[in-house]
Amino acid sequence: MPKIKFTKSELKSQRDSLKQFQRFLPTLQLKKQQLQLEIRKCGEKMAFVVGGEKKLFGEMEAWFEIFSDTAVSSMLSQVLVIKDVVTSKANIAGLDVSVFESIVFEEAEYNLFTTPPALDDALKFMRKSISFQVEKDIIKKQIELISQELRITSQRVNLFEKIKIPETRENIRIIQIYLGDQDTAGVCRSKMAKKKMQEKAA
Repeated sequence: MPKIKFTKSELKSQRDSLKQFQRFLPTLQLKKQQLQLEIRKCGEKMAFVVGGEKKLFGEMEAWFEIFSDTAVSSMLSQVLVIKDVVTSKANIAGLDVSVFESIVFEEAEYNLFTTPPALDDALKFMRKSISFQVEKDIIKKQIELISQELRITSQRVNLFEKIKIPETRENIRIIQIYLGDQDTAGVCRSKMAKKKMQEKAA
């Protein structure tokens, strides 16, 4: 605990600090709640995406043998090219995070007569699969950033709730007791001096 001065100006300073801490604390607590809510939302989003991915893999299961065909695999590696990952920015309790919007793939150009018939379906499924994977990665990054901010905010809330506010209140109490004792002692000294003057005058 930092050393305090037992003066009226120090008492005012401590009271001002207490008001400041009490004003900031609700804002920090609200931010903490918002971040916790956003992490839950991210978890729900992740569960939704994972569910969609599992459903896709279920649909793809019957096609795995066809997809494993060397000709199909070779063609996929040539025509399956990501052009852009489209994201937007969202502000969550003062924190900027990227939000997945879509993936833009290069237009696949291939000869319909010389390529395996399964290539169209394989291309469609793989684009969906990649889209799910990229969205999961972006949600993971969101969770990571929000969790980091939540840790910092929680530390600040704890600092204010458990250290700064109780410490400042205790400082105010100690200074008030000291100043009160000084006032009492001053009154006693004044009475004794007055009594001595009266005794001398008598």
